[in-house]
Amino acid sequence: MADRDQWIDITMPQLAESLVSATIGKWLKQPGEAIEAYEPICEVITDKVVAEIPATESGMMQEHIAKEGDTVDVGAVICRMSGEAYEASSPSPSTPSQSARTEHVAASTSAVDTSMRGRFSPAVQKLAQEHGIDLQLVMGTGLGGRITRKDVLKFVEEGGMRAQELKPEPSTNSSASAPAVFTTSEPIPASMSQVRNSGIHLSETPRLPKIEIESEAHTARGEYLIDVTPLRNSIARNMRQSVSEIPHAWTTIEVDVTNLVQLRNKLKDEFKRKEGINLTYLAFVVKAIVNAIKDYPIMNSVWAVDKIIVKRDINLSLAVGTEDSVLTPVIHKADQKNIAGLAREIEDLARKTREGKLTLNDMQGGTFTVNNTGSFGSILSYPIINYPQAAIVTFESIVKKPVVINDMIAVRSMANMCLSLDHRILDGVICGRFLQRVKENIESFNLETKLY
Repeated sequence: MADRDQWIDITMPQLAESLVSATIGKWLKQPGEAIEAYEPICEVITDKVVAEIPATESGMMQEHIAKEGDTVDVGAVICRMSGEAYEASSPSPSTPSQSARTEHVAASTSAVDTSMRGRFSPAVQKLAQEHGIDLQLVMGTGLGGRITRKDVLKFVEEGGMRAQELKPEPSTNSSASAPAVFTTSEPIPASMSQVRNSGIHLSETPRLPKIEIESEAHTARGEYLIDVTPLRNSIARNMRQSVSEIPHAWTTIEVDVTNLVQLRNKLKDEFKRKEGINLTYLAFVVKAIVNAIKDYPIMNSVWAVDKIIVKRDINLSLAVGTEDSVLTPVIHKADQKNIAGLAREIEDLARKTREGKLTLNDMQGGTFTVNNTGSFGSILSYPIINYPQAAIVTFESIVKKPVVINDMIAVRSMANMCLSLDHRILDGVICGRFLQRVKENIESFNLETKLY
């Protein structure tokens, strides 16, 4: 084992330009555990996402300097590890039969705890992509069934055996209906499977917030306390900053989406077969908004005290609401994507949000925010601007209602669009024209509209 003087200090990296500190969320490696190069050693919570800190070289974890829940400044030491080779801490080669028994024990152990089974580090994902490997077929030997780079390399060396070959032999005490080793999550309850999925609406059971009962007095009063997480604290800070610094005003417009409904119904099944994802109304709405921003670029700006900065790139933030938080992942350069491309981006960001895999890059650079409040049935809402942007627009629920057209009553599919604006930058005239352009763009969709 390396001398204490040879231990390596691992510091909190600067994960983003504006980041000055982060909170240790969970240690993935405990003192005494071996570490491979690029293997995650801990999770840190920033004001935007949960990120992983990888090891820069193979070695062994020696001690934790920061505890879980500690907020650490960028550059401060969080732990110390020795730079011993990973192989030095690995068991010596054994006979084939002994190796088989060892693998069987590891497989059986991972079957007990697979809580980290679905969490893949960037290094593992890159390696799997290079070799064209389905990670669901790889046995994970890391903490909580997590797949390491060594697991992937071993899978490649063994010729990529199929999942059936990797399953451990059934025990005589287990029933025939015992769950497979590769089960990654509990089945979604039937009540949750019916939740409407708009492309960014949560359709899986959310992680519940941590609840702490501080004292018997609270219990007697019928109360319980919920810890304010770093993410919730960040949301509170940003919302307070937005409403205190930005003079909000808002306006709404009604849009006839009958042609859009017909277009989507015509294309959704074929799109699902071709792309493997749902074609949602949001992709069309985002395209209409992007094209309107091109015509009114002042909507894509920020206030800078003595200047108004107009952004050239249109990076659309999507307000993704879960049961315990709101995140705003970004579609970068949305103006360069067609409807199909936007649909893929929306689905990808939705999946990352549900799985907790958003990166800092996914959360940075937004210039205008779109919120799909219609996904949970809202028909009218007043959104808070995503600071420091100039505006946010919501697309409300589609409702069939009687509408007067040429002095005749017709049943049409209608939806409201609500815009909140920074009145330091924008006024009613420009925002009214912008919303009118969005309305025109949406109502111009017809059965001849192309997705690609």
